[in-house]
Amino acid sequence: MSKIVLDASAILAYLLDETGAEAVAPILEAGEGIVSSVNYAEVVSKLTDYQMPLAAIQMALDDLDLDIITFDVQQAVVTGELRAVSKPFGLSLGDRACLALSYVLQLPVLTADHNWTLVPGSGDVRVIR
Repeated sequence: MSKIVLDASAILAYLLDETGAEAVAPILEAGEGIVSSVNYAEVVSKLTDYQMPLAAIQMALDDLDLDIITFDVQQAVVTGELRAVSKPFGLSLGDRACLALSYVLQLPVLTADHNWTLVPGSGDVRVIR
């Protein structure tokens, strides 16, 4: 198995045992998951919304063996460039940051959001459900 960029929605599906978790599990179990620091923040935010204590969030995320990639200038530029082509499909800043990391690293990306597959030039987008 090779590295793959994970969207927050994919990580959350795994952590919350939602539909699609079975597609994410082998990636995480093999230590092949990569996540942008932006999407990592999204996961923390969503788990906080679910009233999960911060210590439990940190423990759950530490157990995932993810490569967390700091959001840098190159990713920021690509994220900004994606705005025009992705706006009709409703992609958020976090969505675009995830796609940008995938583009910069030339790796596939795993998400729960079907709209990503509609974005021109979005690359190898794999949908978990």
